[in-house]
Amino acid sequence: MERVTMYGSSQFDGSAAAFMGGGFMPTQSAHPPSDSSSISKNRETRCLFPLTVKQINNLASNDESNFIIDGAEVNNVTIVGRVSHKEDKASEHTFLVDDGTGQIECTKWVQESLDTEQMGEILVGMYVRVHGHLRGLQGRRFLNVFSIRPVTDFNEIPSHFIECIYVHFYNTRLRGVTAQPPVANSTSTPLKGYQAAPPYQSSVYSSADGLNNVSQMILNFLQQPAYLSTEGAHYDVIARQLNIPTNKLKEELQILVDNGLIYTTINDDYYKSTVNA
Repeated sequence: MERVTMYGSSQFDGSAAAFMGGGFMPTQSAHPPSDSSSISKNRETRCLFPLTVKQINNLASNDESNFIIDGAEVNNVTIVGRVSHKEDKASEHTFLVDDGTGQIECTKWVQESLDTEQMGEILVGMYVRVHGHLRGLQGRRFLNVFSIRPVTDFNEIPSHFIECIYVHFYNTRLRGVTAQPPVANSTSTPLKGYQAAPPYQSSVYSSADGLNNVSQMILNFLQQPAYLSTEGAHYDVIARQLNIPTNKLKEELQILVDNGLIYTTINDDYYKSTVNA
């Protein structure tokens, strides 16, 4: 059997592109989002969401068709776990997948002989990658499977959980931030697409994401390609370019760190955005 690797030309692309709209979540665009909520909704439901079983089991028990996780509508999902039970019938193959956070029932309907051959390779105790439609009935959650394959490179297991963490983080923290246009004004010289900020002014928390104007300005600054592709920016550079007093800047930087939006790199003086990290 040909070895499936996590990184490279396998079915999973371990590059950052896999996290930035590679089927797992709505594609980000440089253009303002459409006013049509139906377009956004349809795009979300076509996405393949990496989830843990616990996330699925935590869904409201009275919700049988409209599944919402972290504010996003979920239809097609992917999970990785160990097959703990399997039952084969002429018309269907039913099995349980345990990913360490819980178990979920999965059903692969037999539509052609290839389905039976595929399921014949799946054994109890084997780790598998499952793609399926999320369904609910009388409080139960289960998957109608449209794809299943054995995990042959165990790097895929922790990588899946990293994907789950990233998508959860994106939908709960970053989604609104990355959709906003860069802060710009008419003063000073442009900085690779971002214009220099005016002198620091006190601001209040005003956005739905809990970021004040200064925090948003810092975040936009750190999301410049020059700082995303290196070790980040020294706080002195940020203070000088954005005209923010050093003591206030450090307070705002700590807020962004605490919220998981930036992190320190080579030492405690260099900061980098978690976007594309």
